[in-house]
Amino acid sequence: MSPVAMGGPALFLGESDYVALVRPEIDPADPEVRQAAAQAGVTPEEFAGPSGTWAVLWELGGEGDGFELPGVRDAEPTAFAEALRAELAAGSEKFTVDGGAVLRLEGAAQGDGAWSLTAHLTPPGDEAAPLTVVTGPLPAAGLLADLDAFLESLA
Repeated sequence: MSPVAMGGPALFLGESDYVALVRPEIDPADPEVRQAAAQAGVTPEEFAGPSGTWAVLWELGGEGDGFELPGVRDAEPTAFAEALRAELAAGSEKFTVDGGAVLRLEGAAQGDGAWSLTAHLTPPGDEAAPLTVVTGPLPAAGLLADLDAFLESLA
């Protein structure tokens, strides 16, 4: 079965190794969703599930996973993205952006307008052990453009 296309705001930080903050929205009327639901033996509405739940996704060394953030409202990812954007725009050599109990991001300038980001992830509850994902070097211009697009999608 091919992956189902999802909409919703998404901020990916990194390339092959990455951390992403996403709020998936699956449309039950989408033909791919209907086909996947039929293959799973459920209704498209059941397959799509409740939209609007934020999640953190990660990939490290070809393996990845993620966890949901129940109860997180758009204001929290917005504040995180705004703080990260402000730090990148300020051009500090190092910075830390706190994303709450589950995410802390450290940035270090790599020269030539690039950044290395270290994400410290602590999944809620007893789901998994804490994890560190290092990404980069990533061009500051690309990061800023991605942050602007993410913030616009939340406006």
